[in-house]
Amino acid sequence: MNILEKIDLQSTPEHIAIIMDGNGRWAQKQGHDRLFGHNFGVESVREVLKAAQKANVKYLTLYAFSTENWNRPKEEVDGLMDLLVRSLGNEIDELHESNVRIMTIGDMEGLPSFCQTELRAAYEKTKNNTGVNLILALNYSARWEMVNAIRKLAKKVEAGELAADAINETSVIEELTTKHIPDPELLIRTSGEHRVSNFLLWQIAYSEFHFTEVLWPDFKGEDLYKAILDYQSRERRFGLVSAQIEKNA
Repeated sequence: MNILEKIDLQSTPEHIAIIMDGNGRWAQKQGHDRLFGHNFGVESVREVLKAAQKANVKYLTLYAFSTENWNRPKEEVDGLMDLLVRSLGNEIDELHESNVRIMTIGDMEGLPSFCQTELRAAYEKTKNNTGVNLILALNYSARWEMVNAIRKLAKKVEAGELAADAINETSVIEELTTKHIPDPELLIRTSGEHRVSNFLLWQIAYSEFHFTEVLWPDFKGEDLYKAILDYQSRERRFGLVSAQIEKNA
């Protein structure tokens, strides 16, 4: 029995989010610069997406570029922007044929114009696809997202469109960039790090975490399946106790 056959395809996470970490360290181990690792990381994206399709995952969010990443050396940042555009250009036809829908979260206006153009083309080409939703977190940070949501709510209160006492979880969610996306049931981080790095802080309130020592360029479909099996071995209680879960089952 292969590892995919061990997964209960009726209870796979609808939404998996991944912090893709370790490209730079992987490259350094090979005696190359960091961009070498980022280029090899694209192959892992390709394999993980295919594995997600086979496992009936509906949403796959990849933390591709954070707002903090702008502080990296200019050569690396420029290389990452070029890699994004080149990868989308090379992959978009195959993604479209595979019924994948491209989405993004983050401050798109802060990206270079040539990136925005390529992303808009990808949105338009795949907007009617009904397979896996591949969500790229670009120029994203959870604190930016929440501050932005607070500002929007404050403007509504100031304009008399919303009473301050009427603000609740639903009204906050409506102002997040993920408002049309379900919260991830599973968050994966590669490379042995054990932190969430300003990623989906609101949305991961009840997510299960899976940490692996595998560096992102070495992370393949089988590693995704291991994370899903780990997820399926857990009891998700959402603040309840086991007896209540069993009673409601």
